Amino acid sequence: MTRHSPTSATAFAVASIGIASYSVMDAVMKGMSIAHGAYSAVLWRSVAGVVLMLPIFLARRRPWPGREAIILHASRGIVAGASVLLFFWGLVRVPIAQGVALTFLAPLIALFLAAAMLGETIRRAAIGGSIIASLGVLAIAAGQWQAQASTETVLGSVAIVVASILYAGSLILLRRQAQIADPLEVALFTSIVLAALLMLGAPWFSAIPGIALLPGIFGSAVLGSVSAVLLAWAYRHAEAQVLAPVEYTAFLWSAILGYVVFGEYVTAWTVAGAILIIGGCLFAIRGPAAPAPQTEAAA
Repeated sequence: MTRHSPTSATAFAVASIGIASYSVMDAVMKGMSIAHGAYSAVLWRSVAGVVLMLPIFLARRRPWPGREAIILHASRGIVAGASVLLFFWGLVRVPIAQGVALTFLAPLIALFLAAAMLGETIRRAAIGGSIIASLGVLAIAAGQWQAQASTETVLGSVAIVVASILYAGSLILLRRQAQIADPLEVALFTSIVLAALLMLGAPWFSAIPGIALLPGIFGSAVLGSVSAVLLAWAYRHAEAQVLAPVEYTAFLWSAILGYVVFGEYVTAWTVAGAILIIGGCLFAIRGPAAPAPQTEAAA
């Protein structure tokens, strides 16, 4: 398979739709997190995801995941779950576009995690890209300083940066996960693990949702599930470095949704920071992409 093969182009297009769906879900989840708290919003969205996907999974009569797959599902569910919870906690405190711009660090961080977890070589470009992206983070921080941001806003930004690190780890696990499980299984078990973990703290941090909250819960679950399935399919058919740039389309979606839904304006500092972070990531992954492995599952 070459870099410009139809499979790579199709995977990129599918991932783009997945990112658009996830951006709309971000807006829905921010609204619910503001009204009911991030913990409750993430918990009940995960439960709704299980309710929606489990009947489909069972109806297909596919074999139950083996031990290796269960361990991988649980590992990624924990990492991705912590990332999601921190992200929406932070998103309540910062504009959507700014929060999404900070998550663009994830693909770059993933390059370094791939070196640590998969033994890949860290290229000079990755080091240079990290320096450029760091300037982007500083630009966003400078914007907050100039605007005399509150402590809550600063803490929200820090939470999103930590969420980005965890999300980068989940991307590495997703690539491994997608090679041994189909997209529906990946999305379902991520929701199962997250819902099970958050249920442990539900008596203290959440409550049974009211009827008025159900449309938002199931709407975000549908959007999140569709996005997860599409991204899992895309990562199954193309290398992470091919798909990493598609993450950046989320900035445009978040800027539009933030303005339309929450009346948020994108500052010049945020735009400058996003450009530097995106530029750093693109600099780090420049060069020919390796072809996706041809496995029996991906055929």
